[in-house]
Amino acid sequence: MKSTLQNDNFLRACLRQPVDHVPVWLMRQAGRYLPEYRATRARAGDFLTLCTTPELACEVTLQPIDRFPLDAAILFSDILTIPYVMGLGLQFQEGEGPVFERPLRDAADIDALSQPDPETELRFVMDAVRLIRRELNGRVPLIGFAGSPWTLACYMIEGRGSRDFIHVKGLLYSDPALLHHLLRHLAVSVTQYLNAQIAAGAQAVMIFDTWGGSLSTPAYAEFSLAYMSEIIAGLKREAEGRQVPILLFTKGGGNWLEAMAASGADVLGLDWTTELSIARQRLGDGIALQGNMDPIALYGSASGVAAEAERVLASHGPGPGHIFNLGHGITPQTPIGNVATLVESVHNWRPT
Repeated sequence: MKSTLQNDNFLRACLRQPVDHVPVWLMRQAGRYLPEYRATRARAGDFLTLCTTPELACEVTLQPIDRFPLDAAILFSDILTIPYVMGLGLQFQEGEGPVFERPLRDAADIDALSQPDPETELRFVMDAVRLIRRELNGRVPLIGFAGSPWTLACYMIEGRGSRDFIHVKGLLYSDPALLHHLLRHLAVSVTQYLNAQIAAGAQAVMIFDTWGGSLSTPAYAEFSLAYMSEIIAGLKREAEGRQVPILLFTKGGGNWLEAMAASGADVLGLDWTTELSIARQRLGDGIALQGNMDPIALYGSASGVAAEAERVLASHGPGPGHIFNLGHGITPQTPIGNVATLVESVHNWRPT
């Protein structure tokens, strides 16, 4: 699997090493805003088939890399692959997103959960990682990822996305021991899953804590961050003679930067509500930062996109340890030309 990287700026930035330019990749960079993705998705027939067929997952992973000079590829998959193979009846419904036919409702449901083996039940993900690495052939690094235990639990207990998280928060405040039991189980699964991705060829891994920002400060520390820290402590940190960076992203986590930085992660991803200059002041230069342009800024004019990109870059300022990204995933109607403008603006930026 070992190959010489033609562009290692992303990995270097993760480790706060000097780079040729600020590296850029985009959350959901393989997605519906690309016509080639929509064609592959139509050929697959449904989203789960797209995720679970390694050849198709490889195809869509490479599409944005072929179109834009991005500095990293990210595995095309979904944060819900672990609960999917646990047998909760995951479906993706048009206009509604993920829905579980059999959400967790009591201790018996939680006790019945399996501990999926990454190279058997989740083999389709590992095969995709191996195939993508082969097809990338060292062009850019490959990022693997997983959902955080708290985020997975939100979907598994609610049965779908939620605004209020009544069921999972109700469990948190009525039977915290049972919720901890579930989160410990998921932490083991996520650790094994990410380590398997690293063994298969992922050169960095990211933990997506999509719903951590829905928690109070004490609850975030106890029910989300503690388990992500446990996962990070259990991850392989070297492969193919290189350090494997760990990225952590909590949407809405700007209040907890110092605690997040103490998790052991190499990189903190920030959403657009946290100013990079303030984050850098609070954290110093001991951890890399990723982000954090508002994805909807891509709906502006080309000059407006370039100006906002330059503002974000200037907010972080010179010095190592910045990976440019959006503050959350790119949205389906994003103009493709503006993505090209964004990548070019980032690559051309030099601090004054």
